Amino acid sequence: MHPRPRITFLSEEVVLTAIRAQGAGGQNVNKVSSAVHLRFDVPASSLPDAVKARLLASRDSRLTDEGVLVLKAQQYRSQDMNRADALARLQAIIDAAAVAPRVRRATQPTMASRRRRLDAKRERSDVKRLRARPLD
Repeated sequence: MHPRPRITFLSEEVVLTAIRAQGAGGQNVNKVSSAVHLRFDVPASSLPDAVKARLLASRDSRLTDEGVLVLKAQQYRSQDMNRADALARLQAIIDAAAVAPRVRRATQPTMASRRRRLDAKRERSDVKRLRARPLD
């Protein structure tokens, strides 16, 4: 199987904002804006329509009602690494949406599986019938 061409997004479509990270970090956490807030407007983006539709149809909690994907990266202490992490996560989300779901084709049970099912039902029925009180 050959690799699928990667769908890229334009850097102008991504809004990156530096914010202060949450959690432990001592005095530094209150002074330095090392976390990154990423906003990506899916409907206004240059992505193919099929990918947009799959992204908007996903039940992702990071997607707003307007179709803006919001990611917060605060794993690293450096703003540059958090920015790279946020962009990589956005790319991973887009790559996942680029893969079209496989079409499910309905199949029918085989004759042997039908026979096994009916035999098991008959056997179970016999067990229950033999458990009943005999008619006087």
